[in-house]
Amino acid sequence: MTPTNVLPHAIAAARRGWSVFPLRTRAKRPVRTFTDWERHATRDENAIRSYWGAHPCHNVAVACGPSGLVVVDLDTPKDDDTPPPEWERPDITNGMDVFVALAHEHARGDAAFLNTFDTFTVTTRRGGTHLYYAAPENVPYRNTSGRLGWLIDTRATGGYVVGPGSYVANPDGRGPYTVTNPADVAPLPGWLATLLEPARRRPVTSGQVHQALAHRPGMARYVTQALRGEVDKVLSARKGQRNHTLNRAAFAVGTLVGAGMLPKHLAEDTLEQAGLRIGLEPSEVDATVRSGIQAGIRRPRGAAA
Repeated sequence: MTPTNVLPHAIAAARRGWSVFPLRTRAKRPVRTFTDWERHATRDENAIRSYWGAHPCHNVAVACGPSGLVVVDLDTPKDDDTPPPEWERPDITNGMDVFVALAHEHARGDAAFLNTFDTFTVTTRRGGTHLYYAAPENVPYRNTSGRLGWLIDTRATGGYVVGPGSYVANPDGRGPYTVTNPADVAPLPGWLATLLEPARRRPVTSGQVHQALAHRPGMARYVTQALRGEVDKVLSARKGQRNHTLNRAAFAVGTLVGAGMLPKHLAEDTLEQAGLRIGLEPSEVDATVRSGIQAGIRRPRGAAA
């Protein structure tokens, strides 16, 4: 089953002040004529009626940056997903469980905890959750992948989410994106804003790597050189080989993360910046870096390497 007309959902999103653009039918990828989606996204109802009137089954995406949103994506595990050691707990089975645990730990008081979940909410095709929050003004939050915890991503400037009313059919699952809480969008909770602050894209220097590895004498120089070498490969990749090169670099760096030689967030930040610098799309960069690093983590580099 697939929606017969996404137009009402696109109009509803625009009336909330969100900028939207079309995705392919039953897919999460932008329509080819909308590859520069952050610039083409619109809240103009006439333009929206014109497009979806002609293409009623194309899915709708919400461009988070132009819409002033930070969306927390709480996923459900796939067949080969296993929690990292810090989340191997009986009460943790999916991204929502991790997020609830984080809110219990960081939100100050019952009201702050409850307010975290009183916002516009969408249930995704595989039973996950999108929590929509209003981004603070003049704060350039960007996308994150797994930074908050297992099975939690965020989408902000440079990212988009599949909007309600869409239907996606992928090999790993199919289903609709459905509004389950039509509340107004809540401001980004203070505790969450604090945790996301390091996710702003700033240059990651060799000094930061050295500082993070100070507790491992003798390893900092080796790891810094290895990381810099992989970044150089990405930056010099030829057109047509850029995503492949980024994936290989992410795997190589992931083996360092898996061996405990390199903090995961530094690895992600460094490679994401390199991927963006060579012109890859933000969603492509995030997916490639995340999957490559996770694959490398599963094959940690030996201590003698």
